[in-house]
Amino acid sequence: MYLGEGKNMVIDVEQTTRSDVDAGIANWENFAASRISHHGARCCDMAREWITGMDFSQLNAGHPLTGPRWLRKLFKWGPSKWPMHWCEAVQEKTLDCGALGALSHELYLARGVRSFAAQFILEFNDVSTRHWTQTWRAAGSCAPWISEGLIYHEGCAVAVNENEIKLWDATATWWINPKQFGGYAGLLAVRVIGKESEMPGTFSWGEHRIPANTWHKVERATADFARPKPTAKVRRKRGSRATKKIAEPAAVG
Repeated sequence: MYLGEGKNMVIDVEQTTRSDVDAGIANWENFAASRISHHGARCCDMAREWITGMDFSQLNAGHPLTGPRWLRKLFKWGPSKWPMHWCEAVQEKTLDCGALGALSHELYLARGVRSFAAQFILEFNDVSTRHWTQTWRAAGSCAPWISEGLIYHEGCAVAVNENEIKLWDATATWWINPKQFGGYAGLLAVRVIGKESEMPGTFSWGEHRIPANTWHKVERATADFARPKPTAKVRRKRGSRATKKIAEPAAVG
């Protein structure tokens, strides 16, 4: 999940342990990726046509891989009721990460882009997770996506070539950086889900190699941002025109 304070992420020196990540994977191993259902009637046909038409209008002949950020301008982030149908989704004012991720996935497919559902495990602090738990309870919902400082999150994986992907966080409206350092909102694990016949055995995401339909622990990058910059070369000053040597006249005789 994502709230505004996530933009001011601070690198945390104390990293989440491997056992914490293992516990999170075990906890959400059987979670299915969210999907928008269809009533098999005109109501859902019209809703789907409307939202895909809106996406093409917002894209405005832009690159097909452009993130559908307009969804977060239309829908606030918060609790959603499941199962959810197309005709219900377009009438909501608030959608959770599962609905936003599923809609983004469907919009990419409508653009002709290969897209897959993506599940994430992120790291947050106790203040944020307590706040979100209370928010879900106030809405009459439980929060099984929160567990011991970790959260289950959803987005989508977009193919940029045969097996290379980019990970779209539909709630935060950004592409997730393959270089992860841990701390607040740090990505700990990812799973890319789809039909085996439509997926390569392994996806490439930056330096990461992610097996299809399997939770993959994200290795943390080396924090080299504090490395001193190389000393700039001193440039020799050029003399002014007045100080340039004037050629002496040739001797006569």
